[in-house]
Amino acid sequence: MTAHISTNGQERFLMDAYQVPAEILADQFDYLEEGEGSFFQYRGCWYEMGDFMTTQGSTQALGDWDGYRSDSYFSGVLIKLSNDGESIKVGTFYS
Repeated sequence: MTAHISTNGQERFLMDAYQVPAEILADQFDYLEEGEGSFFQYRGCWYEMGDFMTTQGSTQALGDWDGYRSDSYFSGVLIKLSNDGESIKVGTFYS
């Protein structure tokens, strides 16, 4: 299986909970304890790092990306952590 990956290569800084709008935290991340989580915004959607699975040990179709979150059986969002862990690159994939 070959995955088609798309990214603009832009680095995004991870945000702490206090940097995310309160209504977003209440609506989308109510399962987290107050102040918990690392977040980023991509294409108008908010994501929390704990929702991503590692690509380590999985198929080589996702290349050197560090994690993924499926949107469907055939598509999802990819993340690549920076060396310092402060920022990420984000992309999408489909097969």
